[in-house]
Amino acid sequence: MPVDKRDYDLNTFFPLFSSYIYHLVNDVESLVYSTKAVVADFANDGVVYLELRTTPRAMTAAGLDKAGYVQVVLDAMGAAEREHPSIRAKLILSMDRRNTPQEARDVVLLARKFCSQGVVGIDLCGDPAKGDVALFTPAVREAKSDNGGGGFLGVTVHFAEAECSASDAELQTIMDWDPDRLGHVIHVPEHIKRRITAPRPGAGSSDFATTRGLELCLSCNVHAKMIVGSFEAHHFGEWWRAEGVTVVPCTDDVGVFGSPASNEWRLIQQHFRLTRTEILELARKGIDVIFGGYEEKQRLRNVMW
Repeated sequence: MPVDKRDYDLNTFFPLFSSYIYHLVNDVESLVYSTKAVVADFANDGVVYLELRTTPRAMTAAGLDKAGYVQVVLDAMGAAEREHPSIRAKLILSMDRRNTPQEARDVVLLARKFCSQGVVGIDLCGDPAKGDVALFTPAVREAKSDNGGGGFLGVTVHFAEAECSASDAELQTIMDWDPDRLGHVIHVPEHIKRRITAPRPGAGSSDFATTRGLELCLSCNVHAKMIVGSFEAHHFGEWWRAEGVTVVPCTDDVGVFGSPASNEWRLIQQHFRLTRTEILELARKGIDVIFGGYEEKQRLRNVMW
């Protein structure tokens, strides 16, 4: 990946992983190294709470099944936290759009298995041109149920990031899941926007917010040409003051798009002219939609105030 190459689009982004990165990170040593490096980079960038996500995958040659993979990642995150005590890191396990219904359910079961070690939710991700999201409905319902007292998992979804994944049927199906957070939120018609901002009667516990979180990724959307125009045209400008949602600026793959979290906040201030007071208020509101639980929210509120 040449230095300063930031022009990956949705056609060239996913092959980076299937053709290169998965073959580079293919044993315990490389998995530990890369996981610790990611947490360290965020800590050095000033981040005090981090939610990473990964798709569980077996590394047969390394003797790891999917559960073993998740365990290695969590152990590496814990080691990185001890080396960088300013940060706390949690893990979200991703279902890939190419998964079968059983593979998706297996991700939910893994998330429950490792809840006590730092897994806080599930995600739906992957190539937006692949798969039928309706197949994942049973898995998501299981994640959102208190299965045998195992606790609720947060649910976040890559949502309407491309026109091919923004059919009315797909968006309605996902909204029927009542996800806690939505990522990207680009190709969204008005009637779906109304569903996004509608009150969430089933939420509002100490763990889950009454408003839906929107994970907005400026650099990714601009550099990958997922939106028309540059930063000033980004839909952050539409959503950040909207009622009924909580916007969280995120970085979507620092290694590919070269924008750490601090730079995403800089871009927001630069292009949307937020005052320091507005920046701080935006950051404080974001605490409400983390998946880390009540105690972690209280810690972050103490940090912010």
